[in-house]
Amino acid sequence: MATRDPNRPPIHPGEILQEDVLRGLNMPVSTAAECLGVTRQSLHRVLAGTAAISPEMALRIGKFCGNGAEIWLRMQGAYDLWHAERKIRSALAEIKKQRVPAPV
Repeated sequence: MATRDPNRPPIHPGEILQEDVLRGLNMPVSTAAECLGVTRQSLHRVLAGTAAISPEMALRIGKFCGNGAEIWLRMQGAYDLWHAERKIRSALAEIKKQRVPAPV
């Protein structure tokens, strides 16, 4: 099983959509937006990585690509979690792990 370098950020799913899917289809953003039923601007924000893939957008992209919404949400979650962890790393270090006592 391949492992990912934890110090390397995950790729934003919008970049994957743009580079692998739309480029592979040779499809402009405006055409893809029309197929997805969204505005060109909202799709462009996702492709640029300035907007997250929402559950609704994941459903649309999953249907469009034929691979389901879950993969797009997992990619977005991994991207968000990686960046959030680095943002609050020092605060996380201060939190002590708690354990629930075993039942008697």
